[in-house]
Amino acid sequence: MSTLDIVGLCGSLRTGSINRAALNLAGSLMPPSMRLDVVDWREIPPFDGDVFAKGFPPVVQALRERIRRADGLVIATPEYNFSIPGVFKNVIDWLSRGEDQPFAHKPVAILSASPGPLGGARVQYDLRRVMLFVNAMVLAKPEVFIGGAGAKFDAEGRCTDETTRKFVGDQMHAFEKWINAVGRMR
Repeated sequence: MSTLDIVGLCGSLRTGSINRAALNLAGSLMPPSMRLDVVDWREIPPFDGDVFAKGFPPVVQALRERIRRADGLVIATPEYNFSIPGVFKNVIDWLSRGEDQPFAHKPVAILSASPGPLGGARVQYDLRRVMLFVNAMVLAKPEVFIGGAGAKFDAEGRCTDETTRKFVGDQMHAFEKWINAVGRMR
């Protein structure tokens, strides 16, 4: 059995982001058949139709190709103003341009962490709607909303809460099955 290549995208640029910690947790709890590669997208420029008319900037094209080659995509993102962080939405907007956009039929798992009690539920619903529009195959269940996340991760970004570890681990095992099921449908 070959290793499933999973790209990880964090909706926050901050190195110490609780969502980056959640993404790293997901990678550590993946089945042995999966490998997570968290990619940095901070060099993606603001979307500009005039720039797009001349072609994709190299950094955008490289990320499109990286996602296209992956077997699946895990997104961990904070919620900003009840929705998707603007700079992260910009990345999705760039990547989704063109008939050959890399999200089409790509298995995707979404999780979010927040200091608030809802754990980023609103961002997930908006992100799911956007990913549906770009024809991604988003894992429906189990959903992972890590509420009160500040108390569930230590200063080094390690998850100290066994319940959270179980939820995230369960999602990653379900994601492995989802990738295999979606692969059979293609």
